[in-house]
Amino acid sequence: MSRIDTRFAQLKSQGRTGLIPFFTAGDPSPDSVVPIMHALVEAGADLIELGVPFSDPMADGPVIQHASERALAKGVGLRQIFAWVSEFRVRDAHTPVVLMGYMNPVEIHGAALFAAEAVAAGVDGVLLVDCPIEESAAAAPLRDAGLQQIFLAAPTTTDSRLAQVCAAARGFLYYVSFAGITGADRLSMDTVRERVATIRKQATTPVAVGFGVRDAASAAAIGGFADAVVIGSALVERLAGAAAATEAAMRARQFLAPIRTALDTL
Repeated sequence: MSRIDTRFAQLKSQGRTGLIPFFTAGDPSPDSVVPIMHALVEAGADLIELGVPFSDPMADGPVIQHASERALAKGVGLRQIFAWVSEFRVRDAHTPVVLMGYMNPVEIHGAALFAAEAVAAGVDGVLLVDCPIEESAAAAPLRDAGLQQIFLAAPTTTDSRLAQVCAAARGFLYYVSFAGITGADRLSMDTVRERVATIRKQATTPVAVGFGVRDAASAAAIGGFADAVVIGSALVERLAGAAAATEAAMRARQFLAPIRTALDTL
């Protein structure tokens, strides 16, 4: 099994909810990326989503947009990101890493080359926001190389399209808790719970919920009915401006640890 499948199998056997933090590669600084990744694992992350900086991140709110801008201004690109994942793998051979971003950097790099270098570095999956199920053929070289493509579902996803997404999903299915951009605060927990219950009846993969999760309380509320919780903008906001890699790692650890504790008390 892949690292993602193995990790979710472990979580299921332990009766635990997965915790998936997201941060933008290269922000707050290039030399902080690997220390942040290790700090997140030490604080209880089960899987890491590493954001690939992009100039037009249409699904992201201001916090992640600005993080992308700062990373791009420092010259961060795919080759550095693959190198950071390789460095992370020297000490951590088990924590799954998913690259989250957009198709443009993949297409510019070349899909086959991207896939080969990502797999060689130790990347496990990709979540491409602008590559929906209808356009999934564009990502076939990535899947053929062994990367699991994580698909998104949203409150606006029709029943027929949801059936397609559930059938194609690998690794886990990412449910966007509301129609909007990352970082907004508009969760209707009852609505999310009902929708996730519907999805879980069809999905053959675990279901992770993200967008709008900001703290231990909102994570625990979602963790009561989802297989995993994704938290991104609030972490990116906490990391912003850290003056050194050690400070960034400390902020990551301090941010995530209470959320892990809250999920483990469910």
